[in-house]
Order: sequence, then structure tokens, then C-alpha cells
Amino acid sequence: MIINLIYFVLVLGVIVLVHESGHFLFAKLCGIYVYEFSIGMGPKLLSKKGKNGETEYCLRAIPIGGFVSLAGEEVDDDKKVPKDRKLYAKKPWQRFLVMFFGAGFNFLFAILLLFLLGLFYGAADTRPIVSTVVKDNPAYEVGMKDGDYILAINGHKIHTSDDISLYLQIEDKDKPIEFKVRRDEKELTFKVTPVKEEVEGTEVYRIGVQINSKVSHGFVPAVQYTYHKTGALFRQMFITFGSLFGGKLSVNQLSGPVGIYSIVGTQVKEGFANLVYLVALLSINVGFINLVPFPAFDGGRILFLGIEVVKGSPVKPETENMIHSIGFILLMILMAYITLNDILRFF
Repeated sequence: MIINLIYFVLVLGVIVLVHESGHFLFAKLCGIYVYEFSIGMGPKLLSKKGKNGETEYCLRAIPIGGFVSLAGEEVDDDKKVPKDRKLYAKKPWQRFLVMFFGAGFNFLFAILLLFLLGLFYGAADTRPIVSTVVKDNPAYEVGMKDGDYILAINGHKIHTSDDISLYLQIEDKDKPIEFKVRRDEKELTFKVTPVKEEVEGTEVYRIGVQINSKVSHGFVPAVQYTYHKTGALFRQMFITFGSLFGGKLSVNQLSGPVGIYSIVGTQVKEGFANLVYLVALLSINVGFINLVPFPAFDGGRILFLGIEVVKGSPVKPETENMIHSIGFILLMILMAYITLNDILRFF
């Protein structure tokens, strides 16, 4: 339990460090005064001033989240900082870079991790090819065969094997699932009705299909794996959000810190490569969510920046800060609800 907790703190800490480093680096490049670079929330555990005495670097007690505090980010009330070093005084494109590259660094970090996984552990084939159709299972009974190349599931185009797992998760499994496949240059359609069963106290649906997982080694396969896997993870985020708003997924199926802690523990048991993959996945998740145009997120601030560019003048700082505060409160309520659900899953 203690080891899992240590890994959990390290995983979240690295992802937050990468995210905040993006904001910090581009703030410095744009000449913005940075008050504080902090990892964690709550009371300070460690702090140190930079060489020029400008930025305070902090490690805080609660190992979730972090922030970069910039001059001119909130209401302008600091007379000690020159106006040209405040965020609001910078050009829109400079502010955009500062706001975007928290998420941008998360994306770049994930891409790097996926490439290193493909290079050192082997690049899994991501093509959606059926390697085995298990005898006397639903897919076998309707005529699917080894080697079928899956083109679509319930009308949704399939690009990689990851897409198969995603759509099988969000589609209604109490109804027949339509598979369109290519076999010997012909396109065939099969309707497979999953079989529900209980495994270790959890309901699962079985169709009896195993997907190709051949592993290749070398630089080129690693690049191909990184390209296809990155695209699949971004599609997963878009589709997941679309399914939430469309009603195919429930908020109850989301996980917060407690759920992530459980997942980290599982991946630690599976090996280092699985843990690194989880870090890449979470890094893309954090980056994507932060760019959602909702108040209190980086995407919300970018949205206000876009409004400023369109109307030719900024929204009043008081108004924007109030909207971000309301958004933050709503997010905390949602996080509390998700965390409660995570805790209840343990019992």
C-alpha cells in the first residue's frame, strides 16, 4: 500500500511538473514576472528563491495539482512589477503560448514516452486485425474468422486496435454489435451479441475475439507505433467526451485521484512498461482536459483570449475572475462526487 502510494505521488507529480513547466518556460520566454512555481497544493514543505530573487520554487504538502503564479494573471494590484512584465500587457499570441503549453508539454511528454516504449520494449502492431476467434463464442457462431480486418463497429470507423476496445466499452452491449470487416478484398458484416458473465465479482461481456498484438523492434516501428498510438489516444479523449455529453457514458464511470491510485497499483504489478504507458495516457488526459473551454481550465482562459481578439478589447478582469471562480467551485463539486464514487467502488 505504501509503495503504491509512493508510485501514485510520483506519477501525478511528474505529470504536474511537466504541465506547469510548460506554463513556466513560456512565461519566462515572454518576459512575464513569475511569483511562484509550485508542485502540490496546501502548506509549503520546501521553498527556495531563484538566483535573481524573483521566482519562489515550492513543494507543497498535498501531492495533487500545482500552479505557476504570474504577475497580471488576476486583478492588477502589484505596483512593484513593471507593467510590461505582466501577463495582461503581453500580446495575445504570447498569452496564448503561455496558456496552451501546459497542455502542450503534456502532449510532447506523452509522445516521448510512447516512442521510448516502442524503441526499448518493442512496438505493438496497432492494426485492427483479428488474430483468433475463440470457438463456440458469439463471434465464432456468426462466422467471423482469424485474419478479419475490422473496418467499423456499429458504423464507427476503426483505425487501430485501441478503437475496438473503446467502442466495445461505450456501445450498448445488451444489443447485437455490428462488425464490418474486410476478408480477402471483400467487405462483410456480422452482428455479434455479447455474452454477459461475472468474473471475480465484476460483470463482463464476452464476444470471443482476440486482436493481433504482434511486436516489432527498431526505430521505424517505434515511430509508427508512436504515431498510431498517439492518434488513438486523442481519438479516445474526443470520443469519451462526446459519449459523456451524448449520454452513452455516465459521470459515474469517471475516475478521480482515488481511482487513479487503484489503477497505478495495478500497473505497478504488471511491470515498468505498463506504468510508463499509464503515465503517457494520464499526461494526454491532463493536457486534453485542461484545454476544454470551461472556466478555471487553461481552455477557459484561452476562450476569453479569443473573445478579446474578436471584440477588440479584453473582458473586465473582475468579470473573468468571477466566472473562473464559479467554474472552479463547480469543478470541486464534481471532483468530490467522482471521488466519493471511487471510494464506494472499493466496498
